Amino acid sequence: MTDTYRFADVNVRITSLHPSVHALCADYRTDAAPGFAVETVQADLDRERALAERPGFADAYLETLAVYRRIAERMPEYNVFLFHGSTIAVDGTAYLFTAASGTGKSTHTRLWRRMLGDRAVMVNDDKPLIRVHPDGKATVYGTPWDGKHRLSTNIAVPLQALCILERSAENRIRLITKSEALPMLLQQTYRPASPAALDRTLVLLDRLELRFYRLGCNMDPSAAELSYNAMKEDQT
Repeated sequence: MTDTYRFADVNVRITSLHPSVHALCADYRTDAAPGFAVETVQADLDRERALAERPGFADAYLETLAVYRRIAERMPEYNVFLFHGSTIAVDGTAYLFTAASGTGKSTHTRLWRRMLGDRAVMVNDDKPLIRVHPDGKATVYGTPWDGKHRLSTNIAVPLQALCILERSAENRIRLITKSEALPMLLQQTYRPASPAALDRTLVLLDRLELRFYRLGCNMDPSAAELSYNAMKEDQT
C-alpha cells in the first residue's frame, strides 16, 4: 500500500506491507507531491521486534514503528527532529514536558487539561516533531505516533518552553540553562543512524533557543498550577 502524508510540513510517501500505518496516519493524508519516500520490508519489522524485546507484537504494529523510524532518519534534512515528550498547547503556545519513562509526563499534562479546560489542547503525548528555524525558535507538531493514550492533534504550535520533570514530594520549579538541560535533550532526542543526519540533529539542538525548566512535582493539581504560572509568566 502506498499513500502520501504531511508531517511537520514535510510530505512523505509511505509504502507499507500492512494497512495499519495508513489507518494510523489518515488525518495527515495529502495529495501534494512528496519530499521523500519511505518503504518498509520484513527485516524492518523484525528489527523493531528485537528492539522492543517483546516477541508477541504483531507485524502490523511493528511496521508503524519502523515507518516512523525511517521518517525520523530523514527529517533532519528539513530542520526537523523527533523528540520524546508530552506536549500541550495553551492559548496557541506550546509547552513540552520530558522525563525518563514512567516519571509522569502524561499525568502532568492531564492535570493541565483539567485545570485549563478547553484552553488546553494536546499536541502530542509521546513523540512530537520539532522544527528549528534559522533564528533558533521552534515549532512543535502533532503526529499520529502519540502514545498509548492516543492524544494528539494535527497542528503546528510555537514552542515556548521545555520542562524536565522529576518526581518530588514538594512542588518546585526553576529556570535552568541549556547546558543543564543538554543531557536530557540528548537522551530524549531521536539519534539517527546516519552520521550525516546525526550531525545535523546535533546542529539543530545547538541552534535551539527555548526557555528550559526543571520541575520537581507530585501528582497534586497544584503542581500543574505552579508549572503553568511559572512558564507563562516568563513568556515573551
